[in-house]
Amino acid sequence: MRFLTWKALMFGAFLTNLMIAAIMWSYIDFQCDCSNIQWKHSSYISSTLEKHKQEPSVQNDTESQLASKVAIVIRDFEYFENDIPETINSILSVLPSAKIIIISDKNPYPPLELSEIHKQSVRLINLKPSLTKPLDSPDPFSVIDREHVIVFPDSMRLSEITQITGLLEEHYRDPDKIIAARVEGEDSVCLALNISLRYWTIKYGKSIQDSNCNALDGTHVFLVTKALLLHFAFPFSQPFSTSLFIQATLLKIKTKVASNVTFTRGKQLFSDPHAKWKHEHFQKQRKEVLYQDFGIKKIIFPASRVEWHGCGKTTARCFGSVVNNMPDYLFEGRWTPPCCLENLRKTARYVFGILEKCGVRYWLEGGSLLGAVRTGDIIPWDYDVDVGIYKEDIQKCEWLKNSLHQSIVDTQGFVWEKAPEGDFIRVQFSQTNHLHVDIFPFYPRNGTMTKDTWFADHKQDTEFPERFLKPLHLVKFVGMTVSAPNSFKEFLEFKFGKGVIENPEYPDPRVMEFSRKHS
Repeated sequence: MRFLTWKALMFGAFLTNLMIAAIMWSYIDFQCDCSNIQWKHSSYISSTLEKHKQEPSVQNDTESQLASKVAIVIRDFEYFENDIPETINSILSVLPSAKIIIISDKNPYPPLELSEIHKQSVRLINLKPSLTKPLDSPDPFSVIDREHVIVFPDSMRLSEITQITGLLEEHYRDPDKIIAARVEGEDSVCLALNISLRYWTIKYGKSIQDSNCNALDGTHVFLVTKALLLHFAFPFSQPFSTSLFIQATLLKIKTKVASNVTFTRGKQLFSDPHAKWKHEHFQKQRKEVLYQDFGIKKIIFPASRVEWHGCGKTTARCFGSVVNNMPDYLFEGRWTPPCCLENLRKTARYVFGILEKCGVRYWLEGGSLLGAVRTGDIIPWDYDVDVGIYKEDIQKCEWLKNSLHQSIVDTQGFVWEKAPEGDFIRVQFSQTNHLHVDIFPFYPRNGTMTKDTWFADHKQDTEFPERFLKPLHLVKFVGMTVSAPNSFKEFLEFKFGKGVIENPEYPDPRVMEFSRKHS
């Protein structure tokens, strides 16, 4: 009997082993099937997906476990009026072990009213270096020692732990995305965002997919990984959301709005008209700095509203001295900023109007004529407009005649003056912004048009037969009809060489770099 019992036990163990083996083989087959999945090739996305593809659920994590996974960052707030103490209270009431980091551009004044309990959990990072306290401005990433960062706007309330777990669960489902949470009572609009650094332009538009946004309109709480922030050149620029979306879009990272996570507002800020004005003023200043750092000059919003940055009559020209016909922005793979081109167009149209009113015989010269023939506009990488006139016609125009003796600012703010480089006249956009139109006085000699100042580094700067000006023809340029040499194709090929219209020569900074290294 004992023998039969032993045999039964052995048989049962054998069946159990068979079942375990079958389950193991089934699991191995499943793993093999999964190994065929091809992840994206971005280094950030690949590493993030690999790390989280088997991430366990966070719903059963304790408060301390959750606090060990996330750092809370407060970035956008005003010194003169904020709700940071109560925002911190709401966070610590749900996550007592939370690590909270306040990132500021300088030591807040008035000082933040933080309690002793706050001071144990909160670290203030002052991004502005100090000569007296150099160690008072650590790198934020030396303090952010968590894998995930949740960025809170000022006056936001954390009311329950499921708001944190919901963000993390959403991230584990879509580890290659930034996760955003709505704020109760505020609109959240998904936007498409196109960025052209070459043209210094960003364009917002309507998105067709609400779950894959390039940008969001409205106030949100964001969950983003520390790894992604480390990929950013400007990880904590303000306004934070604007900076986040631009840099993420360049890295092809989308933003997803969490479906079941919503935060609430706390104190109503800036209800006083003067405080509201100050807040809007500072926000505008922060955006100006952001766009300057990012090299953005033109922003196109939905409904084709355009906003220009840094290229007005009261701002300096948006590029420095031009050396060997190569503006510095060409070395960054960029073309002439669009606002510079727009201001050049304004200056050119103004000059053409004055010349025509005075009866001065003029024509487009050099690259300006080339742009007019190709596209009816300034060449995208050009930085001035060149015009030829008959020298004897200078006497017909007071602005031309007087500018040879002194610099004159006219009633529209344009500056007329003799160019320091030689015997020609320069019209600048303003006293501060030196975008300009150059007017070259030519005169006929034995049937050939010549002048007194030449530029050896401009291959097209050469004498030409006067027959090209008799008669003058018309061509479209910068939105108006202007004078140009007749037989313009023959004229341009005379100046630049055969095929110049059909075969654009794009600027190549490597040529200049090579000549510098071998000079």
